[in-house]
Amino acid sequence: MQVCVSSEYDETEMTQRSRTVLITGSSSGLGAGMAREFAARGYDLALCARRTERLVELQRELASAFDVRVEIRALDVNEHEQVFAVFNEFAQVFGHLDRIVVNAGIGEGRRIGTGHFGTNLRTAETNFIAALAQCEAAVEILRRQGSGHLVVISSMSAKRGLPRHLTTYAATKAAVAHLAEGIRAELIKTPIKVTTLFPGYIRTELNAAAKKLPFELQERVGCQHMVKAIEREPAEACVPGWPWSLVGILMQTLPLRWVARMN
Repeated sequence: MQVCVSSEYDETEMTQRSRTVLITGSSSGLGAGMAREFAARGYDLALCARRTERLVELQRELASAFDVRVEIRALDVNEHEQVFAVFNEFAQVFGHLDRIVVNAGIGEGRRIGTGHFGTNLRTAETNFIAALAQCEAAVEILRRQGSGHLVVISSMSAKRGLPRHLTTYAATKAAVAHLAEGIRAELIKTPIKVTTLFPGYIRTELNAAAKKLPFELQERVGCQHMVKAIEREPAEACVPGWPWSLVGILMQTLPLRWVARMN
């Protein structure tokens, strides 16, 4: 099922083309938080996720609070053909996508070898295979346009192999970071920009029950840092830069037994 809801919008009122950002997984958490921050900066929004009721609520919230256009579509990123269809429909509706944020993912994971292959498989398929589909669809559009900005949301956990329930999750986030770097290398001589973000701990409803996390930020503050970093269009950025840039260096250089104690 596809849900198509638009805020009221009159193209004749535009004096120039507005900037448009597409965000996957935007019904909650970091996706919704980034949508709010981009809307506050005047971006038109192309939002998609599985939970359409959440998208409708967010669309109404943003369209009433900001003078922006908000289009929403239902999307399960594990339905790969649907990814291409929805991305291309957004490109057609808006005429141009300035920025595409590959954000959809899940944080599930279990210790390897403890009988939870199905859970780890879902994490791998959603966080990497589905991200590959999103990147394929996004880069097709950006190549066709001849410009734009692809943003891939990885994680600080990508910096090193991690134990316990984080093993598969960290591996998928490392994989998407390498995927983004390969795309960046491919497009390095073009006007298309590619950014990989490595967020640290940001408290959202998805991890609300977790114990206090090191250097954690509340959702709104964390998303502000993410959007500020995205707008700089760096190749890579730890978010926020302090202390996570230093933590990233330590994670990559400390003995593995020390890193294992950090998680």
